[in-house]
Amino acid sequence: MNYGKYRYAQAKKEKESKKKQKIINVKEIRMTPNIEEHDLSVKAKNACKFLEDGDRVKVVVRFRGRELGHMDVGREVLSQFAKMTSDYSVIDKQPIVEGKNMTMFLAPKK
Repeated sequence: MNYGKYRYAQAKKEKESKKKQKIINVKEIRMTPNIEEHDLSVKAKNACKFLEDGDRVKVVVRFRGRELGHMDVGREVLSQFAKMTSDYSVIDKQPIVEGKNMTMFLAPKK
């Protein structure tokens, strides 16, 4: 068999398999535990746009200084955010504390 013909066939197969793949990006939304209601709704609206496009959303609450003693407030903010975006998303990973950040992942609904 001709090697050039073989390489051409392999390249064609590879290109065809790439067409069927969907690339999922992860978008990040950052906030603080003392975020105001309107700011939270604006960020939720942006997250809904990302989720409609098929991207996953990483929601991060950053704690600074004395805020580190009130992790429960950050958890409430994340649960409220998840409730606001519940029409478009499913919680992929529950909130986890990593250093000074609390992180939660949202995946688009099928």
